[in-house]
Amino acid sequence: MNNSFAPQKFQDFKIVAGRRTLRTVGHIRVKPSGVLWAPKDAKVWYGVSLAKFAAWIEQNGQAQDK
Repeated sequence: MNNSFAPQKFQDFKIVAGRRTLRTVGHIRVKPSGVLWAPKDAKVWYGVSLAKFAAWIEQNGQAQDK
């Protein structure tokens, strides 16, 4: 029998603010096809394709050191 692990289809991140209370601001979900955002306690995700996100971040973002 050849068993294997199934690859993840997405990765979720909780965005928090504050140093002591760590209140939740929202969630980001990264998928191979795009990036999604859900505000705190929202039932709806807002998404953009990876191509549109890449174009936007390259135009509006700032270069970062790794």
